[in-house]
Amino acid sequence: MPDPFFLRISLFYGAFFLYAGLAMPFMPAWLAAQGLDAREIGIVLAVPLVVRIVVVPLWTRLADRLGRTREALVGAALASVAGFALTAFMSGFAPILVAFALAATAVSPVLALGDAFALRGLKGRTGRYGSVRLWGSVSFIIANLGGGLLLARLGAGDVIWAVVAALALTALAALALGRLPAPPAEPAEARRAGASLWRSRDFVAVALGASLIQASHAVLYGFATLQWSARGIGGSAIGALWALAVVAEIVLFAFSARAVGLFGAAGMIALGGLGGTLRWTVMAFDPPTAALPALQCLHALSFAATHLGTMHFLAQAAPPRAGATAQGDFVAVQGIVYAGAMGLAGVLVAAYGSLAYGAMAVAAFAGALLAGVALTSARRAPTV
Repeated sequence: MPDPFFLRISLFYGAFFLYAGLAMPFMPAWLAAQGLDAREIGIVLAVPLVVRIVVVPLWTRLADRLGRTREALVGAALASVAGFALTAFMSGFAPILVAFALAATAVSPVLALGDAFALRGLKGRTGRYGSVRLWGSVSFIIANLGGGLLLARLGAGDVIWAVVAALALTALAALALGRLPAPPAEPAEARRAGASLWRSRDFVAVALGASLIQASHAVLYGFATLQWSARGIGGSAIGALWALAVVAEIVLFAFSARAVGLFGAAGMIALGGLGGTLRWTVMAFDPPTAALPALQCLHALSFAATHLGTMHFLAQAAPPRAGATAQGDFVAVQGIVYAGAMGLAGVLVAAYGSLAYGAMAVAAFAGALLAGVALTSARRAPTV
């Protein structure tokens, strides 16, 4: 008989990444349909990056302090529905900016809280995390493909309601999760969690290392489509290249228990950094189009292996009542590093074109070295 928790958390990931797969590519079209120019769209879309750095650590700490991770998750999901619904009724730059900031405040901690809840529910069988998280990646592809059809049918002005509907499904999935037994811990532990995490050399190394590896995708995420289009690669082929990367991560997620058991949490992060180093080094030399599918498959290492290793490490390193805090602190570090990398990527691409990937290779390799600090630590935690 299927594990009820396994099914429910899989549905949560599927619903949330349905939202992400709609919002990421299609919210800019909605903003343009409201009459915002490129500068204003850029400002609005930058809001979640700033909000995430501030809001997520505060919300996750509060959830741990009160011992109410599920309630915080449900509250954030419901508030995000209201926030995006409010945004849908706004017009003009200033009202949309304010409403979008409120929506971003609500939705930004949802994934961190969901990951913390999932890892706690999978305690002792954390190897199954990849098997539930892969449904988020499947949903993301479906949203990308189906979103284009929705855009054609609804029009850019109404596509935001598909985003609201996906968030409503996320809230329902969060409500269906049910409660978990309270972990055995002293009440003071949550208050000490943040400080104790940052006193850990391994936690600092992993937080910075994994953030550098994930941030090394900045040139790809920001400019690959433009670069490939300039080379004459058609839109369908570009879409297939992006989909192939997500398929590659799904495959690794499916076999994550075996992979993590073989390499360990920090080892997976180091492997991801080395995969990123190879990927970006080759990309820096403007490889032929025929090589791009293989390079996109390296997403299984540069993104998926890094993500899996990070989640397993946080599950091991965080005290019983500090799982959300660990997630929130990592999200904040990752947000700061990624914002810096994206800003640098724009400058480097403008000046050096595809050679900008060389800087991304350096970042990925630095992340792998930092992961090695935790990998070789004498205080390495047991595999879960």
